[in-house]
Amino acid sequence: MDKGLHSMEGKILKGIGGFYYVQDRAGAVYECKAKGRFRLEGIKPMPGDNVRFSPPSDTEGGSILEIAPRKNALVRPMVANIDLLLIIVSAGKPKPDLGLVDKLLLYAAQGGIPAAIGVSKLDTDRGMAEEIQREYRGSGAPVHCFSARDGRGIADVAELLRGRCVCLAGQSAVGKSSLLNALSPGLCLETGGLSKKTARGRHTTRFSELLPLPGLGATVIDTPGFSILECLETQPEELKEYYPEFAGSVCRFDGCLHWKEPGCGVKGRIAAGEIDENRYTRYTMLLEELLERRKHQYD
Repeated sequence: MDKGLHSMEGKILKGIGGFYYVQDRAGAVYECKAKGRFRLEGIKPMPGDNVRFSPPSDTEGGSILEIAPRKNALVRPMVANIDLLLIIVSAGKPKPDLGLVDKLLLYAAQGGIPAAIGVSKLDTDRGMAEEIQREYRGSGAPVHCFSARDGRGIADVAELLRGRCVCLAGQSAVGKSSLLNALSPGLCLETGGLSKKTARGRHTTRFSELLPLPGLGATVIDTPGFSILECLETQPEELKEYYPEFAGSVCRFDGCLHWKEPGCGVKGRIAAGEIDENRYTRYTMLLEELLERRKHQYD
């Protein structure tokens, strides 16, 4: 980026009402507006952008001068330069939606973003946590189990996040805010449990913004937007490529979808216990969803 006069480097934490809040390398945050040329060029600054900016002075407000090239960007939530997508599921309530986890892993792989799975509430059901670990042992996504209540596993998650820009994803009420409070107690984020009548989570995250985690050199973004994510841009024939556990399977037919074809090597490996059957069953459900969607595109 062009260094310019009286300018600094920083990262956008959030944008509200045309104003952007930029954190410099020392941790100070400045309110800035974007130069008009960005709008003319069709560029919208977003949280996670690395920028060059001029800080506010006695005579004029702060201004974003330049936006560095992005290594990746998500649309929902709108955030750039993500180093890790951390998908949180609960070992207790709400019941883990592993179909959502599979879709989020697909979404991350399509965007070239490393992904990991965090299993919260380890103190409520260790057996469920271990089952989720087994199901994803071949997925390429490491699984970290933890309890924000008693502190187990928190140190491992802290090392996973250290120095990274992390996007948290998952159902409401799985404990994302509790995790962040355990990692950085000074945040004092509001946490929301489950309704006693309905056992349904309620959103406690108010808006999307990057939150610095002092001591870890990390920033995180937590948003409820991912809980209704539909990431089905993949063609049915491509879906199997996003399942690392299928790699190396020898099938009778080229282009095998690992679905209804005879002589499928994946099915043989499931029978041998090399590939988790539940993970495979959800794969076939997602494959059928993709095939049905394509069918209706041409109706």
